[in-house]
Amino acid sequence: MTQEERADFLISCLLNEQEEYKNISIPDNLPDKERLLRSLMNVRMPRPVRPEFLRVQDEYLQIERDKRGITDSAVLPSVPGDSRLVLWQGDITTLKADAIVNAANSAMLGCFHPLHSCIDNIVHSRSGIQLRLFCYDMMKKQGHEEPTGQAKITPAFNLPSKYILHTVGPIIGGPVRRQDCEALASCYRSCLELAVENNCRSIAFCCISTGEFHFPNEKAAEIAVQTVTSFLNAPKQDSRQDIRVIFNVFKDVDLHIYQKLLGVTKC
Repeated sequence: MTQEERADFLISCLLNEQEEYKNISIPDNLPDKERLLRSLMNVRMPRPVRPEFLRVQDEYLQIERDKRGITDSAVLPSVPGDSRLVLWQGDITTLKADAIVNAANSAMLGCFHPLHSCIDNIVHSRSGIQLRLFCYDMMKKQGHEEPTGQAKITPAFNLPSKYILHTVGPIIGGPVRRQDCEALASCYRSCLELAVENNCRSIAFCCISTGEFHFPNEKAAEIAVQTVTSFLNAPKQDSRQDIRVIFNVFKDVDLHIYQKLLGVTKC
């Protein structure tokens, strides 16, 4: 199969799942096929899927992953004065690390908004539909939505990382309150604790809550750096010192904030 043939197969399978999709035709050009495929994956409810679909989907996503390129976190330079900390600007779904952090919502099922630009949507789109299925089973067993400040760990499926840590950050609708800051700090601690429990030697944090949840970028970065360094420097916790923490930024505004906080002149 060519990549276009894989896209055609996957789109056909997804369209055939729903009666209301029967009048949707597959586009003629590959970019439109890719957009339609991602949209259908975004809106698909967690339901059983044929092994053949997953086989072709995994081939398709892994080829796309390799085309985007993979960055090995092990070779990224540390910040001045602390070999355990890294600042890196890029797409977190292209990073090879033991764990990457996804800013999730309380349902923990990913973003159902077609082609949305949030990290939750992109992580699920590039990991594959088995991530939503895994999360659905996990949350069904839990029996309630994920509280703010806590986290869950899942396989990363078709991403370069081993695990995804899904955490629910605080949503800001007005002035930032003390409990909002405490909840954000709890997100970082919860992810770090899960990473250590699962023998992760590296973890990459996105800028939790600063996107769709509107936490002020500078204050969020201050909380992130303070919480991570406090965790790493906690006494009598030798295993904590073995984990390398990557502060992943995507926007220039966050890059400049973290550069100032970490004493980095360039990265």
